[in-house]
Amino acid sequence: MKLTAASLEINEQGLATVTLTQAEKGNPFNGTFVKDLRDICLALWELPHLRAVLLRAEGANFSFGGDLKAFYPDRHNLAPLVRSWTADLHMGLQRLWQLPVPIVAEVQGFAMGGGVALFAGCDMVVTGKSTKIGSAFSQIGFSCDSGSSVVLTARLGAARAKRFVMMAEMLTSQEALNIGLVDVVVEDEQLSQEALKLATRLAHGPTVAYGEIKRLFARASAIPMHAMFEDEALTLANVSATHDAQEGIASLVEKRKPVFKGH
Repeated sequence: MKLTAASLEINEQGLATVTLTQAEKGNPFNGTFVKDLRDICLALWELPHLRAVLLRAEGANFSFGGDLKAFYPDRHNLAPLVRSWTADLHMGLQRLWQLPVPIVAEVQGFAMGGGVALFAGCDMVVTGKSTKIGSAFSQIGFSCDSGSSVVLTARLGAARAKRFVMMAEMLTSQEALNIGLVDVVVEDEQLSQEALKLATRLAHGPTVAYGEIKRLFARASAIPMHAMFEDEALTLANVSATHDAQEGIASLVEKRKPVFKGH
C-alpha cells in the first residue's frame, strides 16, 4: 500500500513496515500526511496475520512535525484547518497505538513536535546517536497535539513531560534515553539494522501476550488498583490458554528455543 506521504508493507513473518515518504520536505504533518496515516492505520487492523509493526521514515530526518509552510497562508484563520487535520491525525494515531501487537519506531535525524508524539506512543523506540528530539509547540505560540500530553506523560511523568513541551526543549538521543523518551540508542549507521532486528524479534514472539501487556499498561493509570489486579488475573488466565503460552512453558522445561505462532 503506497500513498503519497506514507507506505505500508508486510512480510511473510507478519511484520508490517510503515514508512513516512516525504523525505524531501522533512516528513511533515500536512493535509496529505494525516489522511495517509489514517488510512494506513485503519488498514493495519485488517491485516490477518499481523505480528508487529516497524515505523520508520525515509530521508535524513524522522519528522519536523507540523507543516508551518502550509499553515502560513491561512495563519489568520487556522482553527478550521486544525480541526480538519487533527480529525484524521488523531484517529490514525489512536488506531495505531491501540494495535494489539508491538510497535517499534526507528528515529533518525531531527524529530520535532508531533513527530515526537508519533514515536513516543510506540512500544519501543530506537534512535541513532546523532538524533535530536525537540518540542517546538510553545516556540510558535501553540499548545500540543498528536496525543503529546498522553504519550509523553506515559513515558516521562506529567511534570517532566510538561517541562519538555513548555520549555521547548531540544534533547540529544542520550538525554532522551536517560529520561525514558527513547529505549535504545545505537550508532547511526546501525540504526536501520538494529530497529529491524528488534521488530523481527517481537514479530516472532507471543503476540497475544504482547497485546494484553499493552492493554494492561494502558489502563493501569486510569483505574483503581483492585480492578487492575482482577484484570491482570483474568487476562493471564486467558493468555495462559494460548498455544504460545503453552509452548513457552514446554520450551523452558525442554531446554530449547520457543517457536511462537501468534495465537
